[in-house]
Amino acid sequence: MQPPPAGFTARLKRAVTGAADTPLVFLGNFEVENQWAVGEPALPRVGAHAGSAVVNRMDEFALLLGGKDDHVVLKTALDDGYRAYLEGLGLALPTVHVVAGQDPRRTVSEDALADPGLLHALSELAAGGARLTGHGVSTVEEELSERTGLALAAPSAAVCKRVNSKVYSRRLADELGIRQARGWACETLPELADAVAAAGELLAAGRKVVVKDAFGVSGKGIVVLDSDKRLARLHRMAVTQAERAAAGGEPRTALVVEEWVAKRADLNYQFTVGRDGSTHFDFVKELLTENGVHKGHRMPARLTGGQVAEVAETAGRLGERLAADGYFGVVGVDAMVDPDGGLYPVVEINARNNMSTYQSVVHEVLAGPDEVAVARHFTVRPRRALPFAELREVLDGLLLTERGPRPRGLFVNNYATVNAAAAGAGDDGFEGRLYGVLVAGSDAEMAALDTDITRRLAAHTDRS
Repeated sequence: MQPPPAGFTARLKRAVTGAADTPLVFLGNFEVENQWAVGEPALPRVGAHAGSAVVNRMDEFALLLGGKDDHVVLKTALDDGYRAYLEGLGLALPTVHVVAGQDPRRTVSEDALADPGLLHALSELAAGGARLTGHGVSTVEEELSERTGLALAAPSAAVCKRVNSKVYSRRLADELGIRQARGWACETLPELADAVAAAGELLAAGRKVVVKDAFGVSGKGIVVLDSDKRLARLHRMAVTQAERAAAGGEPRTALVVEEWVAKRADLNYQFTVGRDGSTHFDFVKELLTENGVHKGHRMPARLTGGQVAEVAETAGRLGERLAADGYFGVVGVDAMVDPDGGLYPVVEINARNNMSTYQSVVHEVLAGPDEVAVARHFTVRPRRALPFAELREVLDGLLLTERGPRPRGLFVNNYATVNAAAAGAGDDGFEGRLYGVLVAGSDAEMAALDTDITRRLAAHTDRS
């Protein structure tokens, strides 16, 4: 059964192509920020290229965005048991195209470019009117579009890169008068020097500051500082890197410096900007953390009606400006609730798909309005590849396996990440991630389900 015509996939198609029935070819090219960061002055980072075998297998999330008339390109074929599980829930899946000779260090887009047979198959889809869309668009996806004839259902890579810079986020919110932590956007060395001087005053007053790389992703390119010495050292490094990259030209940088402020909760909200400039507010979710580490998303977010209204109003203002700057498509925004219940409505704009984007099937098809849902991942450490059929037995009674008035259990929305690092693993095994959305009737029921799943996974994978 397809999601209803008013659902997210149809709305996305109308926004990026103008028609709800346009066939799309989906790419899960996660951490596209690594491509946007190429050639940009940045904080020193380790492993800037999307080299993680597990991260690159997050491509399978894209499977659940499409319907029966759509297509998705994946790095490997679906696990047969996982496909049967999804079809058993009544989900109509898109046609899967698998790259030949996938490289764990490459994104699915890079793999596709290296596969002549797949390029030919995608060219035939272009003749039928299909369009290409991804987690985000860089020059890699533009090249894939050019070589296959698949028109991009997205703005140019240049536009996508510009609006995804944290410098853009900071300056846009400043321009619109949206509340932010005190801070400074820096694109020149004099701007950076002024920001460092002001940040030094905050440090002298006993506060912390944070320095953000314009295209940092997944916790990379962000440094929290609590001393003048560390700030001065980072400043020197940034200046040296900018001057080295300038190669005789005018040195530039791309950093945001902000006060580290207290918060009660982190939020993520999404809206969709259409080619016609319209904006549709999709949802707001609460981020869950454990010992400071992001654990997942809670739906619905525990907000007042007034707070939700403020988030939605901010989305409309941001969407109008993004459209004026040439962007259309999905936008995710990170936000915060301060200890007194006030909002910081814009911490960072991500004008691309977000983890929350891939959970739309849960809201619209699998879970009702009275359910609590938490999206998260479980770390597993098997000693060999773990087929989904075996995992299904391990989690018998805990998986969401049928739709109904009171759905309960774990819905698995990516299985490829479980076994992504299996190739070449030694006797000690490997680490994988099981991504899913827990659906329950209350927070207490949710906690019990989470505990049971964690216990069973640990008991099984420790001996597998």
